[in-house]
Amino acid sequence: MSKIKFLTGFLTLFLLGNLNAQELEQKTETSVYIKGNALLIPIGVVNVALEHQLSKKITVQGDVLVSPWKSFSGHELQYYSLSLEGRYYFDEAFKHWYIGANIAGSRFIVQKWNYWKDGITINEDTGISYNKSDLYQKGYSLILGITGGYQFKVSDRWNVDIYAGIGTSQDFYKGYDRTTGNRYDSAKDYNKSGEIIPYRGGVMISYKLK
Repeated sequence: MSKIKFLTGFLTLFLLGNLNAQELEQKTETSVYIKGNALLIPIGVVNVALEHQLSKKITVQGDVLVSPWKSFSGHELQYYSLSLEGRYYFDEAFKHWYIGANIAGSRFIVQKWNYWKDGITINEDTGISYNKSDLYQKGYSLILGITGGYQFKVSDRWNVDIYAGIGTSQDFYKGYDRTTGNRYDSAKDYNKSGEIIPYRGGVMISYKLK
């Protein structure tokens, strides 16, 4: 919980501390970019965003990520997320280095990477054994984190945005056995876990709408 409070405070201070009257007075024109993540397209994952300028150095971005794969190389990979991010550019909006604060929510049906290989795991409460590669997880997450990146212009209306983010993910999920459809865990409701993970990144191809 302390990690969530810290990052929530960081996000609040970031937005309030930079949206000051002086910068708002300097704002003469705002731009809006629509963008798509070029790194995810080859694997059939859609990640699109809209970045809107608030002032000379501050923007806000909302993005959607959709991974529709019920099976990807034999593994569940359904992942749907919404994200909101405030960005501060050290030069000016949409130009060069920036840092951001991000909050995201997701819904998922996935098989964690450590369940990809065959192996026996035993539920200590029931004594039932399972093949790990038959197990998957279904639930949702709340993620708070920070983003760093670099954006540059390639033409009058086209930009490239390279970025990566890390944060704390608070996960609530249920575990299922693919062969029977039954739960393999013993929790009455949701399992809960929290970890620091890299959870966003890529190369966004951006087009200026105005």
